[in-house]
Amino acid sequence: MKRNEIADKYKWNLKDMVASEKEFEKLFAEVEAKLPTLEAYKGKLGERSSALECLKLFCAVSEKFELIYVYSHMHMHEDFSDSAAVGASNRTDALAARFSTATSFLNSELGSLGDGKLAAYISDPAFGEYDFMLKEIERNKAHILSDREERLLAMGSEALGVTSNVAHMLYDADMKFEPVVKDGKKVELTNESYGELLADGDREVRKSAFENLYDGYIAHINTFTANYAGNVKADNFYAKARGFNDCLEKSLFGDDVPTAVYTNLIDAVNKNLAPLHRYIKLRKKLLGVDEQHMYDLYTPIVDNAEMKLPYEEACELVKTALSPMGEEYVGLLDTAMKNGWIDVMPNEGKRGGAYSWSSYSAHPYVLLNYAPTTEDIFTLAHELGHCMHSYYSQKSQPYAKWDYQIFVAEVASICNETLLDDYLMKNVKDDKIKKYLLSLRLNRFRTTLFRQAMFAEFEYNAHKMDLEGKPLTVDSLCGLYLDLNKKYYGDDVVSDSRIAYEWSRIPHFYNAFYVYKYSTGMTAATSVARNILTEKGYVDVYKDKFLKAGGHKSPYKILCDAKVDLATVKPYDDAFAFFNDALDEFEKLA
Repeated sequence: MKRNEIADKYKWNLKDMVASEKEFEKLFAEVEAKLPTLEAYKGKLGERSSALECLKLFCAVSEKFELIYVYSHMHMHEDFSDSAAVGASNRTDALAARFSTATSFLNSELGSLGDGKLAAYISDPAFGEYDFMLKEIERNKAHILSDREERLLAMGSEALGVTSNVAHMLYDADMKFEPVVKDGKKVELTNESYGELLADGDREVRKSAFENLYDGYIAHINTFTANYAGNVKADNFYAKARGFNDCLEKSLFGDDVPTAVYTNLIDAVNKNLAPLHRYIKLRKKLLGVDEQHMYDLYTPIVDNAEMKLPYEEACELVKTALSPMGEEYVGLLDTAMKNGWIDVMPNEGKRGGAYSWSSYSAHPYVLLNYAPTTEDIFTLAHELGHCMHSYYSQKSQPYAKWDYQIFVAEVASICNETLLDDYLMKNVKDDKIKKYLLSLRLNRFRTTLFRQAMFAEFEYNAHKMDLEGKPLTVDSLCGLYLDLNKKYYGDDVVSDSRIAYEWSRIPHFYNAFYVYKYSTGMTAATSVARNILTEKGYVDVYKDKFLKAGGHKSPYKILCDAKVDLATVKPYDDAFAFFNDALDEFEKLA
């Protein structure tokens, strides 16, 4: 369907962001004109008046630039065949590089101020809007090296960062796999098609996809091992060079998250593997196989029982399910659904998938490609969680403090999904649909909380081995991974020998200690949802301390303010209780 064939009520209204192309060009020119003015403050930030003027101007220009950047890219996402929209997006990309160059001196110059000047700025009420930004610069000062040392690190960054590029070249360009035979025809096997083939109902298709894919990785395993070992060594080198105890501390330092959060995740999951093993055992029973293999873990164990709701009915369901959030929240959802905040339907040339995006100066937006499926109902609730988080943060924080960090970015969205899940389980009468929903919940926990924690444990141990001087070889890395796989999945699945090589196909491992955020995000969101459903008055705490918090302090502290401390056992107790409740109910229906 072409975009002009879709009713306006199913399209977002970007004029709420930028009213016309004329306004876009005006804003673009204003940002462009201010770049030399910003750059002229270089070398003057030691003067109080100049520093304050520079920060005010920086935020004012940033706010305008953010507006046109988000607008131009969202306009392009409506239809990639619109050459004018693509051109505008490319222009803002180029402007972004110029803006970054013009303001690159800010952090380093403020960080190098002596005589307590930065501390004086932080305590000065006139700098109140920028105090967290300045505190972050001060917090980083201990790990900023001399000019000569910083230059040396910068000079070496391209060479030390090459391992990620090598990995992606292997993943995306060089890796070739034997095709899979499906329905008597050869089907191309790629990293992208692997997931779909692994969920196929034909066990021989799944087995063939699994074996052919890993045979491809095994053929290159010496290259992958040498490359990943180099990446780990580079991680540990940077950590030592900047005065951190290890790479874990350095990686979590950016979000100001204590390392106890990471180790607590691994400890908590290790103490709660019994319910995962119970789920794996139940899968084996429902599949009716003598041996359950790793390639059997992604095929559905419940017949598809879709809730095929038209979009309007899906909206009403989501609003009802999220009613525990209160009238104001539901009213905002209704506004988003009826007033051009959401681009609903797929059309030719439109970007696939779904997202929520916003700029400080306009209400948030949501992109969907809605189809009447259960998954898309949950996607609607999920993206509206992001949308409401952004809305409340925009309305409650100044520009310099409104944007929240990735560590907490999925909490509001998964919380919405959890509330929808809870509502459906309490109100759906059809056992087939209920069973299907339970299977989705259990699988989400397996692939997000448990599996990402296993990845986190692998990364932790691999970096520790290198620090201890133990060589990272094919045998040591594959042995480590296979032992973890056996521990996490238990005795009711065969940890096929090929699964030992799975670590080599995880691109996130080249961004050290990132994947744990998937596990902690789901844990925090589940804990928040349980608090909403069980604690009187908690909704107000969640709104005031989390949704409205933006990025005015560290994301870990913001979660603690919302009564979710990921360095304690409580959030994990909540999450595993939610998993166990689903498992108990699923066993009754199975």
